[in-house]
Formats: sequence, structure tokens, C-alpha cells
Amino acid sequence: MANKQTRRNFLLTAPIAAAAVSPFADTMLHASAAGSAMGQTADASGIEVFTAAKMASEVKSVSVNHETKNILTTPGTLMILTQETKKAAKEFEWHATRDHVFQILDGETKYELGGAPKGAHQTKPGEWLAPESDGAKTVILKKGDYLFVPRMTPHKRSTEGSVSLLLISSQTPA
Repeated sequence: MANKQTRRNFLLTAPIAAAAVSPFADTMLHASAAGSAMGQTADASGIEVFTAAKMASEVKSVSVNHETKNILTTPGTLMILTQETKKAAKEFEWHATRDHVFQILDGETKYELGGAPKGAHQTKPGEWLAPESDGAKTVILKKGDYLFVPRMTPHKRSTEGSVSLLLISSQTPA
């Protein structure tokens, strides 16, 4: 008669299975370390660390010069630091294949989000603008706030005073 698999049987046999696999796992770890020593490493060329000190320096530079700076540009992802004063978008924008995450680093800004665009025109494949969006909701973002804007969501930013922000834009196929 075959044993019926139950939670109790699993809990009783899991330590035995782990012990049986343990020597193999240890061997694989040593093989991986040996491969690294021989120059056989995994490709880490796409990994980039942005330390707190590096980000603070970048934010300071952007704030002093009142500019926008791309700090990461890879296929599918952008990271942009922006500092703006008294600026307003003329139209709502939305994208078929891009999501946005905004982090407010300093100051405050207003976003109008969603709704039904009126008078829309396509600027390039998968990108649109419209002067209005009926039913858009307004949010005020302040230092420390994050905003996620999913693809195909009309959005427009206006800043009365000044704001420093980080935009992470991720693009994937439709």
C-alpha cells in the first residue's frame, strides 16, 4: 500500500531529504566559487548600485542647476532626476508600454490622473497627448511621497513652487 502524502508525512521526511541533498548543494557552492576564481562569472553588466551618497550628489547637482538628468538609461528602463520651478504640462500624456514610478525628493507638485481623454492625438506609436481628460483625479504629492502611474493612464503634472523628483520609467512590450 502506497503512503498517502500528508502534511505530517512531509514534515517527517523533509529533514531526511534536506540531509540527502546537502552534500550536493555544498559541492555546487564550491564549484560556483571555483568557477568565479577562474573568471567564469555570471554576467552582471546590467547591475548598477546607486549608493545614498551618489544619489545625494546627483540630487544636489540637479537642484543647483535646475535641470533634468538621466541617471540610468538601459533598454526598457529610465531613471531621471528632475528639478523644476513653476512649470505645468500643457497636455495629458499616456503610453501603451510604459509604467512610471515617481518619488518626490523635495517640494511639492500636483498630478492629474486618469479620466477619459478628449481631443487626443497620437505623437508616435503607443504615445498620446490630449488637452483634457474628463473625470481626472487630482493628487498633491509632497516630499517622501511615491506615485505609480500604470501604462495607458492619462497623467499631467503642474508645479506651483518647486519640486525635485525621481522618475523610474519601465517599458515592456504591449
